[in-house]
Amino acid sequence: MAAVIELEQLRRVLELQCSCCLQLFAEPVRITGCGHSFCRECIRQYCDRWPRAACPLCRTAFEPQHLRPNRELAAVLSLIPRELTEELGAQEEPELCGAAACNDRSSAGRRAGEKEEEIWESSKHQEITADTIHLLRKDLNKTKEYTSQIKSQIIKDFCCMKEYVERQERNTLMFIEQEQKAAQQKIEETIHHLTDIKAQPSDLSERQRYEGSPSTINKIMLDEKLNVVKSAVEDLKRKLETLLLENYAQQLPPVQPPDSYQEPSVSSSSPESAAGSPEPTISSQFSQWAADVTLDPTRVHKHLALTAQNRRVMVSSQLTTYQPSPKRFCISQVMCSQGFSTGCHYWEVITKDSDGWAVGVAHEMIGKRDKLGRTEHSWCVEWLGPKKQLSAWHKNQETLLHKDKPLKVGVFLELQKKTVSFYSIADKEMLLHTFEISTSHPLYPAFWLYTLERNGSLTISQPNRR
Repeated sequence: MAAVIELEQLRRVLELQCSCCLQLFAEPVRITGCGHSFCRECIRQYCDRWPRAACPLCRTAFEPQHLRPNRELAAVLSLIPRELTEELGAQEEPELCGAAACNDRSSAGRRAGEKEEEIWESSKHQEITADTIHLLRKDLNKTKEYTSQIKSQIIKDFCCMKEYVERQERNTLMFIEQEQKAAQQKIEETIHHLTDIKAQPSDLSERQRYEGSPSTINKIMLDEKLNVVKSAVEDLKRKLETLLLENYAQQLPPVQPPDSYQEPSVSSSSPESAAGSPEPTISSQFSQWAADVTLDPTRVHKHLALTAQNRRVMVSSQLTTYQPSPKRFCISQVMCSQGFSTGCHYWEVITKDSDGWAVGVAHEMIGKRDKLGRTEHSWCVEWLGPKKQLSAWHKNQETLLHKDKPLKVGVFLELQKKTVSFYSIADKEMLLHTFEISTSHPLYPAFWLYTLERNGSLTISQPNRR
């Protein structure tokens, strides 16, 4: 018994126990990287369970074929009498002996290794989770900081714009008041002058009296100046929208379309009667065929931005964040989402905000680099800025129209008669050109904007009912 006690003390001092099976080493081998030793059978079974071998104690990676026998440890174990080793094993586990003891050593080694692996995996998961939470919190703080900066910048920009508009409003009202006072003073002076005159020549003509009236002259001058103010306000609105689009593209809420949508009412006139009047005097005969068309985000150039619920297209100095699309145009062009293969259809386009544009219809398979009117299956009217002329295009053939620039263009597509007509919309509609179309494929509204280096826009609007 004393020998057994001495062996137990010796085992504790020299670490004669395998950490896998918790028994004295049997054929001890050493891992070359970290130097830890295990029973050959224990480490072999451990490596068989895992695709990537690592030391059960320190997780140092190793190759199983690089294991080396621990001859020093084997020599120490050989000095221990076999009887003492068996007596010590019997004392620790009296119910096991022979082959059962060997099997239990193996199973104990597996349980210990699995437990260590589970602990290591759990700690690794906790570490990864903690790192992920830290990164997410860091990103959240950055997002809050960035959002705060954006909000501050937007508030600052809008405050500057509101101050400018309010200052211009005060100046304009002051100007109108001054003009009114000046007119009032002139009228009072004229009344006073006429009161002091005892007699007036009886042959004073109406024309002389009219020329002497200061109110009419003053009203004309005031109207001219007010027109200048109105023009400046419109220009300011356009520049404001362009500024917002360039600085905050895809970040602003959708804007309502410029013309409120109206459900088309059925008129008593028929398509045949409308076709018989190529130059209608009111737009109501077209409103019954009004088509609700919107611009297609998958078929617009990346430097053209869509606003007003995809009813307006504008040139943007920055790239827009559209989703990738194989159909996206490589030129400053856009097509609508809606196509027509039968019936009559009508839509209007506001063109006054662009120096160069084309409004037309095209086959869906028009090429990404094909401009409107230059192919067999596309038709359009075009106003080109530098030339300052209106023309019609089809199959790359130009027809000069010798008409002024229209501020709004109406497009009437009659697929039964295979025609498409373009109108200039003002107080009354004026026919610009009619094409005969020769295709059985669906046709889509399409638009082109002249140059991506200038600000310009086209807006789809609902027909007015006058």
